[in-house]
Amino acid sequence: MRTGAATGHQGYYHEAVCYQSDDELLAVVLPFLRGGVEAGEPTFVALGERTAGLVRAALPAGTEVEYLPGGDVYARPTAAIRSYRKLLAAQVAAGAGQIRIIGELPRVAFGATFDWWARYESAINHAYDDFPLWSMCAYDTRTTPPHLLDEVARTHPRFATADGRHVPSPTYTDPPTYLREQRPARPDPLQARPPLIELTDPTAADARAAVHAVDRGVLPSDDVDDLVVAVSETVTNALRHGVPPVRLRVWAGTDRIVVTVTDGGDGPKDPYAGLLPAGDGATGGLGLWITYQSCNHVCLHRDAHGFTLRLTAGNPH
Repeated sequence: MRTGAATGHQGYYHEAVCYQSDDELLAVVLPFLRGGVEAGEPTFVALGERTAGLVRAALPAGTEVEYLPGGDVYARPTAAIRSYRKLLAAQVAAGAGQIRIIGELPRVAFGATFDWWARYESAINHAYDDFPLWSMCAYDTRTTPPHLLDEVARTHPRFATADGRHVPSPTYTDPPTYLREQRPARPDPLQARPPLIELTDPTAADARAAVHAVDRGVLPSDDVDDLVVAVSETVTNALRHGVPPVRLRVWAGTDRIVVTVTDGGDGPKDPYAGLLPAGDGATGGLGLWITYQSCNHVCLHRDAHGFTLRLTAGNPH
């Protein structure tokens, strides 16, 4: 049975908490957590070290809340979805009528990779909708840039406020619409230079060789190997499902390798491609899902010239 603000709601009850002070955060989170514990609901905290410490210190000793390592949970969007779906399925199998989670993205997500985390926040409205989940996503307005808060409002159906209200977001956009929108891609600074390698209609083997050719040994070998897999999958998908020509470009810097794959098509038709696995991989969705798990950042972009995926191993900029 659902309790609290989610009483009577079917599926995922997704809220944002945009707070201006630690006291404001606690004013929302403590009643949320205590309410879950009192109702006998599985209740989780997936906050960063500082904010989790605030919550832990404010709750009475012995409060039955489970703390998840926030940095590990939010390593990559697909990893977060996979991890949370496993957790939620286990709780429902154990008889939970509702699960409560308060979480926050790591600070690094507010930099060059925020585009795919915004896509994550939108996609989970669908990805978690088969579970009785009530979650709050915390955003500190003192440190979150205003343009990112605009995306928070578009990806969360409602806001939880310090005075106990749960109000609809006036700019919430349904996930299929949000995920299909064309957005300008913020270029990596390496892209201001000519690529080290540029190929037209490469085979998957050509693509793998191109990544190895620019590897200077500055990245862990596992990261390079993962990028090789991702580039191979991406080129294969572009050749199979895209519109020729397919162009591969590769750059390398002191802390990263950047690869773009462009074809003349519109990209995957499934708005959740990459964030959720395709059922049979028939439209290339499975390959993109693998790619999302293999890179430190995946940026997609559609324009008049076609569809581009940018893959980054190392530190995205």
